[in-house]
Amino acid sequence: MTAVSALADLIERFTGGDGALKTAIPRLSLFAARQPSAPTHVLYQPALCIVARGSKQVISGEALHVYDPARYLIVSIDVPVTGQVTEAPYASLRLDLDPHLLAALILETDAGPAPAMPMPGIAVGTLTAEMIDAMTRLVRLLDSPPDIAALAPLAEREILYRLLRGDQGARLRQIAAGEGRMRQINRAIAWIKENYTAPLSIEALAAIACMSPSALHLHFKQVTAMSPLQFQKQIRLQEARRLILAEASDAASAGHAVGYESPSQFSREYRRLFGAPPVRDIARLKAAPAVLAVD
Repeated sequence: MTAVSALADLIERFTGGDGALKTAIPRLSLFAARQPSAPTHVLYQPALCIVARGSKQVISGEALHVYDPARYLIVSIDVPVTGQVTEAPYASLRLDLDPHLLAALILETDAGPAPAMPMPGIAVGTLTAEMIDAMTRLVRLLDSPPDIAALAPLAEREILYRLLRGDQGARLRQIAAGEGRMRQINRAIAWIKENYTAPLSIEALAAIACMSPSALHLHFKQVTAMSPLQFQKQIRLQEARRLILAEASDAASAGHAVGYESPSQFSREYRRLFGAPPVRDIARLKAAPAVLAVD
């Protein structure tokens, strides 16, 4: 049995082979599925995502990323994506990235400066034997809960160290950067997330980010693979879908709640993103709820 197969077996044991588990280890979640999934639309936050069995693809804007037991996914920003499990059985994990832990480790290890210019916020890197070993030791701590408080931070620190020294280390340094273009783009992203129901003025957003409108548009798309308006639209539509599914809102009310003035425009854009009008889409989700649980 290979090391990555052993990690997959652990994940399947703790999840029961199907579903999601937010573990007792801070920032660590496990996922498993017995079948490939339909596309799911979620907001990713900075995280390391590892597939130990099967494969998955993630689309951000027009950029497609595929990861599997040989390649991990690194996310350095908050960004709406479309994800799909393409090969099953599937076993994966997500370790949310803490910028404070990263910043402290960068200072201690002299990992180098953050990139001068923003890099795309999602990328695929090579999964090494050392990373698999550290991640397996972290997951195994679920078998000994009394050890988690003392030993999980050590394993997490090693994982972050391996990432910083690996082929996507520059993206991690970008997460911890306190200034520069990436900081400005993150300021724009945060504003859109907090004010997605409001009309979006590129000029006003550029002022918030302390950039010119042209620089904002250029660097925002470079990082997220979409324009600020496209980013806002995906945030709005994902929230509207949640309102309809979880709070039983009707489509018109949900559209109005997220900032749409025209029901027809809302229905048209909803169908374009999710592949079906609201009523049919929600009926499909309720018939296959496991789709929503797979990271």
